Amino acid sequence: MHTEPTVSACGADEDGPAAELCAPRRGRPRSEAAEQAIFAAVEDLMESGKSLSELSVERIAAAAGVGKATIYRRWPNKEALLVEVVARLESPLPEPSGGTVREELVRMVDYMRKRGLAKRSRWMLKSALSQMNAWPELREAYQEQVVKPRRELARAIVRRGVDEGVLRSDLDVELVCEIIIGPILLRSVLWDEAPLDDPDLAEQMVDAVLNGVGAQPSGGRSR
Repeated sequence: MHTEPTVSACGADEDGPAAELCAPRRGRPRSEAAEQAIFAAVEDLMESGKSLSELSVERIAAAAGVGKATIYRRWPNKEALLVEVVARLESPLPEPSGGTVREELVRMVDYMRKRGLAKRSRWMLKSALSQMNAWPELREAYQEQVVKPRRELARAIVRRGVDEGVLRSDLDVELVCEIIIGPILLRSVLWDEAPLDDPDLAEQMVDAVLNGVGAQPSGGRSR
């Protein structure tokens, strides 16, 4: 019989505020049907207009047709459950395709473009993300589970670009990541009305950046 994993998947610092939210599930048989019912119950409650603060364990359990103990066997608290529900609303990160650094950067930026479109079209995701700002521990756990892996993927692609001589090695990796990902985040997060529906937008953004940070001969760009 499949049992719950004993190692937390979120990788939170054991002493950090997000540790409890990301605590491992221990020693209980896993019921896929029960989990799906719980996830569906949270999503239904959110779609009905309930705020995150209104989603008590009692209310979620009743909507899912399970006991509170069933929820607590899987999540240490309501916040941990909500983080997992919101993470499920996110599209999975693109897997490495084996393409060039440019191609991988385009795929990463296009993922963020599509995520921005999904956020605009999915009221539930947008609502949940906006409410997280009022819950520091919930926000930190979401950053650990969802945002951190995205940043690590961007770093890995940029480091590969530096190793292959495609990107300049004299620039800070974090700075290059911010330069590449920043424009699409600006459009999808800060400028809600900025256009995101152009399928070529990711290529345009990446190429514009690469023209500025691409490796150049030691003499610099000819004038």
